[in-house]
Amino acid sequence: MISVLFQTETHYPVNRKKVRDAITAVLAKKIHRNAEVSIAIIGDRRMRDLNRTYRKLDATTDVLSFPLSDPAYTKGQSFVDAPDDILRLGDIIVSYPQAVATAAEENKLVDDVIAFLALHGLNHLLGIHHEE
Repeated sequence: MISVLFQTETHYPVNRKKVRDAITAVLAKKIHRNAEVSIAIIGDRRMRDLNRTYRKLDATTDVLSFPLSDPAYTKGQSFVDAPDDILRLGDIIVSYPQAVATAAEENKLVDDVIAFLALHGLNHLLGIHHEE
């Protein structure tokens, strides 16, 4: 079973089903065990704080990922396996204002951009990184 935990600040309208379905589809293909990921939709002020704290960059960004485990590990290889056999991948944080700006620039729906950013964050949790 794949579990997508979702949190959004109340004033940000997000199509949770669209984002959950996108994440679930990718995980169903790539992870062949029970898995869990959390997604939070936040504002630029909080995103800037996170970026400053964890990346030492005093600016906002569109998405951040915080892995809980190394995706290269298989069962029995990590330091401690969860007793409930759920692979907890980590957290994906998306900036709603950044998604709105990107949607306007690219003439896309905000929910499509949020889903794209969440999938980008998921790739990072799965160990797939882009060149910096």
